[in-house]
Amino acid sequence: MKRLLPLLTALALAACGKPEAPYTQESYVFGTRVQLAIWGIPQAKARQAAAAVLSDLDRLHGKLHAWKPGQLTALNRGFANGPAPQPADAELRGLLLQAQDYARRSDQLFNPAIGKLVAAWGFHADQFAPHRPEPATLAALLAARPTLDDLAFDTDSVSSRNPAVQIDLGGLAKGWALDREIDYLRRQGISNALLNIGGNVRAIGSKGGSPWSVGLQHPRRPQPMAALELRDGEAIGTSGDYQRYFELDGRRYSHLIDPRNGQPAAGMQAATVVIGNRSDAGALSDAATKPLFIGGSGSAMRYARKFDLNWILLIDAHGKVYLSRAAQRRLHWLDTPPAVQLLD
Repeated sequence: MKRLLPLLTALALAACGKPEAPYTQESYVFGTRVQLAIWGIPQAKARQAAAAVLSDLDRLHGKLHAWKPGQLTALNRGFANGPAPQPADAELRGLLLQAQDYARRSDQLFNPAIGKLVAAWGFHADQFAPHRPEPATLAALLAARPTLDDLAFDTDSVSSRNPAVQIDLGGLAKGWALDREIDYLRRQGISNALLNIGGNVRAIGSKGGSPWSVGLQHPRRPQPMAALELRDGEAIGTSGDYQRYFELDGRRYSHLIDPRNGQPAAGMQAATVVIGNRSDAGALSDAATKPLFIGGSGSAMRYARKFDLNWILLIDAHGKVYLSRAAQRRLHWLDTPPAVQLLD
């Protein structure tokens, strides 16, 4: 799970009592808080559009859930039973193909096929307890080397040559859903909105001529550390070790698993990217944070090139801040600015 704390109340929605305040609606989907703000259209139309967005998110939540019964879990059961093709509609096949492309670009550091590893650490549960898997279990799962390249696609089905593949789209689904819902809003003639799905945020237009503003959560304090104005069509995504995690024997274990060793990645506290206005901005802002978080600052520019990134913020395990020049120019620190090392 990722968390980017939007300052919707403090920044984006500061004019709630004024005639031109945005229409806002909230829900709880994908196991997280969803906030939608729409500006500049009649309230009845905004309410109808917001209801449609939240209804579609509910549908996607059920379809893509990693461990509760749905289309994705049915697909995973089929994969575990052998290479026979499993039914998959066009929406799911398209999402898996998109995930496959991102996984290849990330050198498999973003690997949605390692659901069994995530489950072994106890993160396929609404409530999880401190737990380390048996070394033999991890060794067997690593030896199986599941990736999305094990999948084969047909017109209405997907098959896997590797029974160890268990797909977990938690590292992509929220960002992918952002793109879907923003596209829907645009098709409804809505030009100004901000959608936040559990910290994955995408903006279109502005709020009465002022940019939509979001806050970036401090990874070790219950408060935002910086603010950012989003431009039309931009998406921002964060991967961090501070939401789904447990502590055991003085060590923090997050749900962000390094596919190379089967261990929760431990070198970073947070990785954030901003993606410009493109059709997959939300999905890319979600997936691209994984190789940055797992690979660390030393490989950041390698993945910046692979994903065409120019706005990057990294915070390592010791709290050291790394910024790309684009991020340095646009971030507004809300407290004393930290010492920063530029990524070149």
